[in-house]
Amino acid sequence: MISKSMIFGAMLALTAGPALAQAPNAVNIVGTVEKMDAASISVKNEAGAVETYALVAAPQYFQNKPATLADIKPNDFVASAAIRKEDGKLHSTELRIWPEAMRGVGEGQRPMNDAQKQTMTNATVTGAAIVNGSNNIKVKFQGGESELILDPGVPVTRMDSADKAVVKAGAKVRLQGVKEGDKASINRITVL
Repeated sequence: MISKSMIFGAMLALTAGPALAQAPNAVNIVGTVEKMDAASISVKNEAGAVETYALVAAPQYFQNKPATLADIKPNDFVASAAIRKEDGKLHSTELRIWPEAMRGVGEGQRPMNDAQKQTMTNATVTGAAIVNGSNNIKVKFQGGESELILDPGVPVTRMDSADKAVVKAGAKVRLQGVKEGDKASINRITVL
């Protein structure tokens, strides 16, 4: 059975770095922190294996937090997976508000390679309105613009910049980095 954390980790991998995720040397790991020091982090993956990765000199730290539709503001940079429904519009299945430090990451709109035939949109919010009980969000990205429908109950989270102190033993994290040869260096840690 696929756990919610595996699905969430996979979605985050798709939203936070499509270009990186496609690179043959990309590292995208979801797991639970065993230990971390100034030079490395050890995590237990979903299969139960503990792996240790080197940290770059100054990795970025982020933390996911629950948010609401009311938290989405004009000029926010957001990432949303969505399904095109019978009305021809993209209905979000989840939306993540990103910190300013991640503005522009994976910007654009593209199909996702999943069974639901979802579309991923990483874009800047230009406006929002409540229409028939749903929050309709207008977004703009380089080369285009779109509308996303956030029906009631769609999960919304905010990814905030964080201090490395949030990364401690037992925390669920997503690691991103680059593999060179047989060594990986982690440059981004997100507490889930």
